[in-house]
Amino acid sequence: MNTTDQPDIEAVKSYLIELQQTICNALAREDGKEDFIIDEWQRENGQGGGITRVLSNGDVFEQAGVNFSHVSGGQLPASATAHRPELAGSEFQAMGVSLVIHPRNPKIPTSHANVRFFIATKENEDPVWWFGGGFDLTPYYGFDEDCVHWHSVAKKACQPFTEGTYEKYKTWCDNYFYIKHRSEQRGIGGLFFDDLNEEGFNKSFAFMKSVGDHYIDGYLPIVQRRKNEAYTEAQREFQLYRRGRYVEFNLVYDRGTLFGLQTGGRTESILMSLPPVVHFEYNRQEDPGSEEEKLYNYYLKPKDWV
Repeated sequence: MNTTDQPDIEAVKSYLIELQQTICNALAREDGKEDFIIDEWQRENGQGGGITRVLSNGDVFEQAGVNFSHVSGGQLPASATAHRPELAGSEFQAMGVSLVIHPRNPKIPTSHANVRFFIATKENEDPVWWFGGGFDLTPYYGFDEDCVHWHSVAKKACQPFTEGTYEKYKTWCDNYFYIKHRSEQRGIGGLFFDDLNEEGFNKSFAFMKSVGDHYIDGYLPIVQRRKNEAYTEAQREFQLYRRGRYVEFNLVYDRGTLFGLQTGGRTESILMSLPPVVHFEYNRQEDPGSEEEKLYNYYLKPKDWV
């Protein structure tokens, strides 16, 4: 076994805490009005804790939540062993940064990012570990230049690694962020990866860091381009209606949400990803030829943006 390529839990944890700080600093500067509150918490029985940071009622961001957690337990939950049944009953540690940014202006997309590390151990067996994560974008009103920029940054994050990495994880993202009961994409995608360990710890960790480091480069230029655009009350109502799709996906399909709830995680931190204001409307139909209809017929269809 290559002893120089063993999992370094402290290095991962240190990176994640620094990433949380970097992202919060950048978003708070962009908002200009509000800053993030910091809520440090501990789980019972010494099974880890985390740092939840939330910015509310800003000029640019209606709600932005950036969560770091490092939790452990004596038995992996079903959401983590669905693809690895041999790990059922393992002790585990899980750590990650997860964030969802809900802007005020409907011309700015909602964005999500997550990078995480799992390690599972059984007595007398080598530990099993893997990385996962990604980032994705959920526009309410589509702009081709924003989509191209977002995916160009995603591709750049993958360029130092194996050929075809962007295409592989872009497709995985399109498939993952799909609302099956609606037969529709949640947004325009980005990157999604999981169970990453085949190239060893150092290369896998480097890829996770590249994804985490490129998130702000992908999102902030879009925010800056759109934050001062005028919008109507009808556009705001459409934004609130579409936020309902975010609620549906997170509560029905999202692995991170399910993992947190199944491990007895801190509910407030797990559900901070939900939008602060949302509007459900029965059987809403968009006007033919409208920008709202174009979102469904054009932007919420997987395509090669770069």
